[in-house]
Amino acid sequence: MPAPLSVIVPTLNAAGDLPLCLESLLPGLEAGLIREVIVVDGGSADVTRAIAGSAGADVIASEAGRGKQLRAGAAAARGEWFLFLHADTALSRDWAERAAAHMGKRPGMAAAFKLKFRSDARAARWLESRANRRARWMGLPYGDQGLLISRALYEEAGGYADVPLMEDVMLVRTIGKKRLVILDAEARTSAAKYERDGWRRRAWRNAWILTRFLLGAKPETLAKAYR
Repeated sequence: MPAPLSVIVPTLNAAGDLPLCLESLLPGLEAGLIREVIVVDGGSADVTRAIAGSAGADVIASEAGRGKQLRAGAAAARGEWFLFLHADTALSRDWAERAAAHMGKRPGMAAAFKLKFRSDARAARWLESRANRRARWMGLPYGDQGLLISRALYEEAGGYADVPLMEDVMLVRTIGKKRLVILDAEARTSAAKYERDGWRRRAWRNAWILTRFLLGAKPETLAKAYR
């Protein structure tokens, strides 16, 4: 019987982060959990595609846009479960054990991982705590936390929307809090944007953009304010 899980990673000039992301998938390969790793590249000008290919991933081309790339990856995937993962996120080694248990016991529910920033800054711990509370209380994890979901539930929810921003929020809102679990393993994501812009400044700007979206602003409008 084929391994159940297709891992889908959208990329755009991700050569700096992708090796760590792909390396973190090894426990899933060792456990016989991963059927394929699909890297959906949006036109990288660096060596992203070469890195993915040398690691054994299936590389497919797509127009740039995370929602568009995620949709393309899901359309190409053969597994009965999908794991959508950002290229600048690396999973903790226990992820495969947690994912396998979820897939076996809760097939009708999706899951994300606990957020952890690859930073020693005190502000990183503040933002992680805030984001993880939001994920638990509101059922709104960041896209950086990954999304583990069965093919059946993904298709029922309509998949990722082809929008320039908030594709992750739109999908988890459709899934609903009652069908979303936060697994006890970490999604360790890059802190580069927060270190560049300032932790609190970037965090509050992101929160304001999310609030505007929840109040009805269109993703196309919000994308202009997001870098």
